[in-house]
Amino acid sequence: MIKIEIDRERCKGCGLCTLVCPHALINIGDEINGHGYFIATWESDGKCTGCALCAEICPDIAIAVWK
Repeated sequence: MIKIEIDRERCKGCGLCTLVCPHALINIGDEINGHGYFIATWESDGKCTGCALCAEICPDIAIAVWK
């Protein structure tokens, strides 16, 4: 099973990960981190292929993909 981990304190809510996810499983949520940014959230519905495009594009290295 694939798991996406988003470091809530590193994420600045830029939204790049939401653009590259081929299954649109990452969105900017309603939750705010300690720096005042709305952070990215991941929907684990089993459609994630673990392509890791989200982790590759993240400028803050806030996303880890586990297979």
